[in-house]
Amino acid sequence: MKTLEMMTNVEKAGVLFDLFPAEIPELLDAIQGMCQAVREDEDGHRRAWNNGFLNWNLWIALLSEAEGKIRRYKNKMAKNKRLFADQLFDGYVVIYTVHCLTSYAPTRQLANRKFTVAVDLLFNP
Repeated sequence: MKTLEMMTNVEKAGVLFDLFPAEIPELLDAIQGMCQAVREDEDGHRRAWNNGFLNWNLWIALLSEAEGKIRRYKNKMAKNKRLFADQLFDGYVVIYTVHCLTSYAPTRQLANRKFTVAVDLLFNP
């Protein structure tokens, strides 16, 4: 097995899926919910945007990409590690997906607290 530092985001997502397959459907729902929340108040989010790394239009493009992939593949992603990891953790969309993942895990009262620990270990620097 590769060291954590040598793993790609796709590989890390695969490990997360392997360890916690029951958590994936709820995670996908949460990402969709985050997309919807931004869409419902896009002007408010745009005004509050203060990320110097990404401009708002790129953020919305990443959100749209994640949203479209989940809408298209959600049921299959919940059951297929490769599809889940390849679609949401490869390319630039990973920026949005990891944001959602690292926001979701510590703020929810998840039944499996180890999921939160694994997210922190795998995706927080």
